[in-house]
Amino acid sequence: MIPVQGFEGAKVAVLGLGRSGLAAAAALKAGGAEPVLWDDSPEARAKAEAAGFTCADLTRQGAFDGIACLITSPGIPHLYPRPNPVIAAAMAAGVPVDNDIGLFFRSWATEAWDDFDIAPRTICVTGSNGKSTTTALIHHILQHAGRPTQMAGNIGRGVLDIDPAVEGEVVVLELSSYQTDLARALTPDIAVFTNLSPDHLDRHAGMGGYFAAKRRLFAEGGPDRAVIGVDEPEGVYLANQIAMGREDDRLIRVSAARKLGDYGWSVFARKGFLAEWRKGRQVASIDLRAITGLPGAHNHQNACAAYAAVRSLGLAPKLIEEAFHSFGGLPHRSQTVAEKRGVRFVNDSKATNVDSAAKALEAFTNIRWIVGGMGKEGGVAALKSSLGAVKKAYFIGHSARDFALELAPLEHEICETMEVAVARASAEAEAGDTVLLAPAAASFDQYPNFEKRGDHFTQLVQALPD
Repeated sequence: MIPVQGFEGAKVAVLGLGRSGLAAAAALKAGGAEPVLWDDSPEARAKAEAAGFTCADLTRQGAFDGIACLITSPGIPHLYPRPNPVIAAAMAAGVPVDNDIGLFFRSWATEAWDDFDIAPRTICVTGSNGKSTTTALIHHILQHAGRPTQMAGNIGRGVLDIDPAVEGEVVVLELSSYQTDLARALTPDIAVFTNLSPDHLDRHAGMGGYFAAKRRLFAEGGPDRAVIGVDEPEGVYLANQIAMGREDDRLIRVSAARKLGDYGWSVFARKGFLAEWRKGRQVASIDLRAITGLPGAHNHQNACAAYAAVRSLGLAPKLIEEAFHSFGGLPHRSQTVAEKRGVRFVNDSKATNVDSAAKALEAFTNIRWIVGGMGKEGGVAALKSSLGAVKKAYFIGHSARDFALELAPLEHEICETMEVAVARASAEAEAGDTVLLAPAAASFDQYPNFEKRGDHFTQLVQALPD
């Protein structure tokens, strides 16, 4: 746990008692603050009180009298589409509003660091797609290199739930737009921006607000080094905002679409090869094509971003390449779960929208595609340009027939359930085929979340005969 600094003896309100809220309350208490908790759910309040915390109704008149700060969970709106009433009341009362990310950055460094020869570092990763894989890959490379490291944030543990730093440690944080938007302190040593595509637009009142939330990670405190994906206009703009000129190597540009050899420092992937260029010359290259845990151009972008981040710490290219080969990938993200009779089975249940499904479809050949669920606004017609490798589609879930109509004349079968789809796809698959779960839809018609959907697919595949 990271005891929160700066609130000793003060009352601090905590709104939202999920994982991050309870961790924040415990860290505040450990730092000498008096946390006062609230959640609309009686069950959540009962759980907090059972853990020894005090709950008080923050919706009542005068609830913020004597409160030094309000800490809110990332999922609770503070501005758009409309502020939560408790947050609005805190702001009206002049009470600062923050989140656990802000508390982390104000509390991470301690006097104990004065005795360290090598100061701890933080690497923060944000973006629309690939940030979980990039974060996990950075963490994996550091572990492979024998560096002390912890991973937290939007993946794994809450940021205040990690252990205090040891000498030379690197903490790797995945940060969502919800987390970066409100944090009052954002001071990473290395900040990574993967890419940007439409998401959470109601929460940020459009793409401009969404990008602005991501940009705060680079603008509020200013990282020592920035790793920026420049395959979208927003990344190009952000890189231009940071760099003082073409040779400024505080910025590492990253691309999975084109060569970037004319800058001070760049890392890019073309035709399955990662290349690092510095001051106009290539200094390293890695063949990514045979790395099972990083299939497809979207994962090659993740590999470039992770490579750039750890190169900033001085790790050697050969060591990074070794770590790439031992990276198994994240569950539910282009994860190979089995190979049977020459057929590869891939779980990409996290591909819940058109953009992520397209990337999955472009990563493999000879695809038997399991697709469907609770369709999202806009449908899936935009995927027609990504169907070149699909031999047949097996539609499941609520939107099965709608998807079939939108993607006509694609060869297909209406299967309704995962059980039928896996059975039919595996029965028809030939050696060299890939049975790919990339739903392009939410899971809520048949599963509580995409993880349960991916787990079910994996269980069914593993039960198939070898």
